Amino acid sequence: MAYDVIYSEIANYFNVSVGTAIVVLAIISIWSLVWKGFALWKSSKKNSMIWFIVLLVLNTFGILEILYIFVFSRVGKSKRVENFEKKLVKKVEKKKLVRKK
Repeated sequence: MAYDVIYSEIANYFNVSVGTAIVVLAIISIWSLVWKGFALWKSSKKNSMIWFIVLLVLNTFGILEILYIFVFSRVGKSKRVENFEKKLVKKVEKKKLVRKK
C-alpha cells in the first residue's frame, strides 16, 4: 500500500518506528479535530459566517482555532463599554420618568 511507504518515510525522517509515527499522527489529528469542532461550534453560535468558513477550510493544527476561541471570539464589547451602556440606559430611563411626572 502507498500508506506504508508514507508512514515509513515519516518514521525514517524523524528516526522513530512506524508505530510511533502512526500514534503521533493520530494524536495530532485528534488534537486538531477537537479544537476545530469547538471553534466551529462557537463561531456558528455567534453567527460568524466568515470565521466559520475560514476555520472549516484552513487546517492549522488547531492554532487558528485556539486563537479564535480565546482571542477573536471575545473581541467586541469590553466590560467598560458594557458598564457605560448600562449607565447611559439608566440615565435615559430616569429622564423619561422625570418627563412623565
